[in-house]
Amino acid sequence: MNPIVYPSYPFKLQQVKGKDQIFDPFRKTWIVLTPEEWVRQNLLQYLVQTCQYPSALIAVEKTIQLGTLQKRFDIVVYKNDKPWMIVECKEARVEINEKALNQILQYQQVLEAEYLILSNGHETKGAKIISGKWQALQHFPDYY
Repeated sequence: MNPIVYPSYPFKLQQVKGKDQIFDPFRKTWIVLTPEEWVRQNLLQYLVQTCQYPSALIAVEKTIQLGTLQKRFDIVVYKNDKPWMIVECKEARVEINEKALNQILQYQQVLEAEYLILSNGHETKGAKIISGKWQALQHFPDYY
């Protein structure tokens, strides 16, 4: 995919007991600011500000049932009351590889989204699923 140019956003940051925290406007709570969380928060702002995805239809860090396991996806964008896009975030130093792909494919088994996106902030890969076949994306799809 084309490189992402992140929009500026006035992130709210604080430190509690020596740990940096960031306010997540989607979850409406303070979250420990890990390298992966930094990628997630920037990507969320890109989806809303640049791609114009409706923030009310974006879910962050929700639990899903995968057989007997409970898993947590990073970001799901909904459209027509169904999961439309799954986004899996990794911290910047984590490679977008087969392990990351296998993780998002587990979520796909349950959610059956039309689009899958993997990003570590500077490298982003995406695909559209059409009749079980993958079509690589050059950019994020239009929502409307």
